Amino acid sequence: MPLQAQVVSLAELPINLVLCFLGAFLLASCATPKDVQHHVVISVKDQKLALLDRETLVAIYPISTSKYGLGDWRGSYRTPLGELEIAQKIGAGVPPGTVFKDRIRTGEIVLPNAAGRDPIVSRILWLRGREPQNANAFGRDIYIHGTPEERNLGLPVSYGCVRMSSNDVIKLYEMVGLGAQVTIVAAPLVEVVPGLANGTQVASIRRGGTFVH
Repeated sequence: MPLQAQVVSLAELPINLVLCFLGAFLLASCATPKDVQHHVVISVKDQKLALLDRETLVAIYPISTSKYGLGDWRGSYRTPLGELEIAQKIGAGVPPGTVFKDRIRTGEIVLPNAAGRDPIVSRILWLRGREPQNANAFGRDIYIHGTPEERNLGLPVSYGCVRMSSNDVIKLYEMVGLGAQVTIVAAPLVEVVPGLANGTQVASIRRGGTFVH
């Protein structure tokens, strides 16, 4: 005997099943949309970070990657290469120089280039790897974050993370969303960022970064 499709109303379902359906719908409707508009490209060779909006260059910032070189194995203190994404954002609205320990505010504020201080400050963009070569990045706590050692930006001096000045990381934090693509390469930016090689994007230097007009 052939089966006949039946239409079941919510009123006919068990209350716990209805609640499951409603909960799933609310979670889906409240989920933060993935940022597919922005792309962060980091050049270890240049010690610079480029921000692209729909593949159009918006800004270039000086950064610092690891003093120990490139890699992703645990305990290496190296900066991973390849395709990653912004998995979590921490520090919205806190003052520049706010110190974080294990992603929690300590209550301290450190000024740029304060003697003897090298904490994570201002903002944290926690990265998750998308490839086998950077699969440990999230578990290794690889961030893009602020540093008070702004005098060393442009040099590879970090312990695996990507460091920025407080002003620059706050700007980046406000522009990019969760899920935004982050590409870390060993090559110069001119080889991987559209428009730089042929000079179609004209840039001017301002304090805290190179901004494209």
